[in-house]
Order: sequence, then structure tokens, then C-alpha cells
Amino acid sequence: MGIPAWVWFTVCAVAGVAGFALLATDRAQRTARNRERRRWAALRGWQFEETDHVLPTRWESGAIAYYGTGIARDVVAGSTFTADGRRQVYVLDHETNGKVNSVLVGVRCRRPLSVVIELWLPSVPFQRDQMPDLLGPVGSRYAFVTELAAARKLITPDLVDAAEEIGADVTVVWFEGDWVMAAAPPNSSPARLERLLRDVGELADVVDPFDAEQDAESGGEVYRPSFGRKPAS
Repeated sequence: MGIPAWVWFTVCAVAGVAGFALLATDRAQRTARNRERRRWAALRGWQFEETDHVLPTRWESGAIAYYGTGIARDVVAGSTFTADGRRQVYVLDHETNGKVNSVLVGVRCRRPLSVVIELWLPSVPFQRDQMPDLLGPVGSRYAFVTELAAARKLITPDLVDAAEEIGADVTVVWFEGDWVMAAAPPNSSPARLERLLRDVGELADVVDPFDAEQDAESGGEVYRPSFGRKPAS
């Protein structure tokens, strides 16, 4: 005996309503996150941009290599003070295939590092094509690096201690070029991102201590946001 047509119609209708409800919920959450991020940027005197297709191309490692380049959403750009001075920062939703997979937090160093270091939680299936070399445990994380000898010089007890403060909700912390980056969970609150910025700033201070005398002579670096522009290599 065949299934009546009205049954199929009812199933399709229910599925359609459920799909619409999910889309509406996602849109509501995104709108709320956008407003929250925008208010946070305004309170800090930072710049806000809803979408940036170029910004994620600044990085190639860590969460970018794992998820893909994607798009930057709800981007906050500014500068903050660490123990060693003022540093440029970015906070952005990293979206790939229409889904926000993480909130990326970045603090900029004054000098680029000669090696890429990725610090992954052991609970993450971090294996991927062209994975850097495994160095070994660094505190509660595993280090993957592009050059073993150079990485060993940078991974000091101070760096391990600072990395341990990051928190178990951050899947990966990585050092690439002149940036220290971290991937926080989607929908992380501004309060959580503030703490993460401080912790990532401490890591930047460890690997890139300021030369106080040189900084005084130069008067410090002036930060100018550059949405949509990739820095010259």
C-alpha cells in the first residue's frame, strides 16, 4: 500500500518550517554577535568592519591551515598595551563554507620570527596535509614547527608558562611571521576575548621583548588599521 500524498506533503512542510527556524535562529545569533562586537569595538576606540575577504590571507598556519582561508566577519582592529608596550591587535570571526568555526585573536610582534610554531590541544584531530614537524609536548599542548632547532630556542619555560594561561577552550595558538594568533570558540564573549588578548599579548612579550632604549628613541610605533590590504612581504 502506497503512502498517501498528504503524508509526503506534511513531511516536506515540517522539514521546511524546521529549516526556516534554524536559519532564523542563526541569523538572530549572528545579528546579536555583530551588535555585541560592534559595541565592544566602540568602547575600546577600535575600528569595526563587518566583512573582510583579504585579512585571513595574512596567515597560512594554525586555524587558517586547518579550516581554510575563508572570510573574516565582524572584524575588530586596534591596538592594546602589553607589559612591554603597545601592540596591534585583530579579533575576527573566521568563517569557512558559510560557518564560523572560531574567533581568531591576533597580537602583532615588532619583529617576524624565523619559524612557525603551532601549539595544539591533544584533543584536537590536528593532522592535515603538509603538517609541520612534531616537536613534542609544550605544557598541555603539542608543538608542531617548521624548523626544529629554531623552535627549541624560542620555546623557553617563560613561553610554556604563558601558553598554559591561554585556556583549554582555545584549540590552537600559533606563531607566524610577526603575529601571535589564537583560535577561540565561536560566540566567545567580549570578556573572554579581552582575557585572551591579554594572554596572547604575554606570549608576544616573551618571543618579542621590546628594546626599551630603541623604543624611546623611535617614539613607539603608530598603529594604522589596514582592512582589506595584505602587508608587503
